[in-house]
Amino acid sequence: MKIYTRRGDDGQTGFFGGGRTRKDDVRVEAYGTVDELNAVIGAAAGHVTEDRIRRRLNRLQSDLFAIGAHLATPPREGRPAPGLPELPTERVAELEAWIDEATSATPPLRKFILPAGSAGARHLHVARAVCRRAERRVVTLAAISHVDNEVVRYLNRLSDYLFAAARLENVAAGDEDVEWRTGR
Repeated sequence: MKIYTRRGDDGQTGFFGGGRTRKDDVRVEAYGTVDELNAVIGAAAGHVTEDRIRRRLNRLQSDLFAIGAHLATPPREGRPAPGLPELPTERVAELEAWIDEATSATPPLRKFILPAGSAGARHLHVARAVCRRAERRVVTLAAISHVDNEVVRYLNRLSDYLFAAARLENVAAGDEDVEWRTGR
């Protein structure tokens, strides 16, 4: 099977389930940014030393594939959606438990911290920032087309988890969070 199809050479792309649109369409931007987030999380997993975080990141990548499939499928009145995977709605509660677990194992936050520290923590902070962008793109799409609110909830909680995981990774690596100070 060839990787290239040449069907996108004119600046158009296909939706899951049929139909085509411009590659800069708001829907394509939303699921493309979720795809970027997935890749950044994969890169972060390669730098994380804490095995539990790495296993969780791998699970989250599968969730993001499911979310991407939903975002890549525009609603069509009167036509059922193609066989979409289930949205990982149960994961929001699990993410909250992971956040609480990480927070209890890290020093209390007293100030803003910089996205710094160990290599794994730095990559998790990049993933957090990309996650926030993905969330913004999905919210933009939701303003003009139906998007299951669980997708927004998931991305919001995921960015919180990535922040907490970055702090936990710093603890595991023996690095301290770098507090933000004005006038440096």
